[in-house]
This record gives sequence, structure tokens and C-alpha cells, in this order.
Amino acid sequence: MRTVLAAFRVLEEVAYAQPAGVGELSRRLGMPKSSVQRALQTLWTAGWIYPDGGETTRWVLSPHALHIGQRAVADIGVRDAALPVMRELRRETGETAHLMVLRGDHAVLIDKVETEHPVRAVIELGSAVPLHGSSNGKAILAHRTPEEVRTILGDRLERHTERTIVDWEEFLAELERVRERGFATNVGEWRTDISAVASAIFDQSGVASASLSVSAPGSRMSERQRESYGALVRQAARRISATLGYRRPPGS
Repeated sequence: MRTVLAAFRVLEEVAYAQPAGVGELSRRLGMPKSSVQRALQTLWTAGWIYPDGGETTRWVLSPHALHIGQRAVADIGVRDAALPVMRELRRETGETAHLMVLRGDHAVLIDKVETEHPVRAVIELGSAVPLHGSSNGKAILAHRTPEEVRTILGDRLERHTERTIVDWEEFLAELERVRERGFATNVGEWRTDISAVASAIFDQSGVASASLSVSAPGSRMSERQRESYGALVRQAARRISATLGYRRPPGS
């Protein structure tokens, strides 16, 4: 069973990162190179992937895999793609996983998997959160141009707490950092009692119109945990994006 699960994890990451090499896949998945290599050979034999350019150092999805994926994408939405990943993310972190989509100048919560902790960050389904004061919002905005960000948010960045970024130059620099590391953070920028990390979800056309986050009371999410949870959220969002049919542009 572990071998099968490992092969599927490698297949999902190839779908997101193709063309992908053994070293890159090993780093992204936290798996030994030998395990990744065995999974790649199995997937090649089964016809799910093939070497890019005829060299067995970088791999891409086969037409068979793409055909199956296209049939599945037609019948799947972001909530369906995200739910099993959110459950796994909750198991890994012990905290609440939130799924939000872009709606005008806010991010709207469309699904969540709650923590078992009695003290938790409570956000009701259907709630709208500010884009520039939330990790979910910043994760989505980071993949838009500065002009698009200003059009969405308007001229003024509203202050929600003492930690809210309200200077445009500082905010755009923050979005650049989000884009570089692959996840956004929020430490009391919208509500003083909440900390969160989030990563963007891309659809088949490459648009970041949703995001996945882990949220918790600020006292329960240290800086070290934010880094750890951020890496987990980034990986989880990539898996959802791959399920939705997103293919990362070469070199990105």
C-alpha cells in the first residue's frame, strides 16, 4: 500500500511540476531519491508518464494521463478537489483548514475542516474576509499584477488592526515575498486573535481564484510553526491545482 501511495504522490507532483527530475521531486515530496526513482519507473511502465525529450532525467505526463485527467476535470469543482486534501492537512497540523474563493474585493469561505481543539479560529461558512488583511487574500493577490491588485482593492488599504499593512509600497513588496516562497502569512492583520498561512490554488487555465489556509489562535501558531505549516499548505494547494488540471509553466 505504501508503494502505491508513494507512486500516486509522485504522479501528482509530476502533474504540477512537469518536466520534473528526481532531485526536484525528492525535495518537494520529502522522499528519498531511491523511492522517487522506483515510483517513476513504475509509472513509466504503467504508461502514466514518459521521459521529456527522450532523456530519463526529467518526466512529464503521458497522453493517457492527460486524457484521463481532462475527463475528470470536466466533472470536478474546487471544493471536491480540495476536501480530501484539507482533511489530510488538518491531520498533519491539528488545526483548521479553510478553502476560500475570490469574490470581488473579498475572499469568501466555501468549505472548512475544523480542528479538534476546543479553542479555535471561528469563521462561518459564507463569511467574507478582506483580501489585504488575510493570508487567503494575499495568497490570491500575489499572482496578479500590481495594476490588477489596485483595481481589485481600490485606492485605499483599510486598517483592520495595528498589524494591517496599509502602505501600498509595503503591501506590494509583501505580495512579492508571498509569490517567491509560495505561501502567505497573517499574524493578527485582520483579527488580532488569529494567525494563518495560505497558498493559492490554480485552475486549469492557470488563474489563482481560490486559496487554501491553516488558521489557529495566534497563541498556538509560533513563527516556526508558520514556516512548517506554510510548507504543508503550499504542497497541499499544489496537489489541488494539479487535480483541477493546472500545469505549471516551464521554468516557473
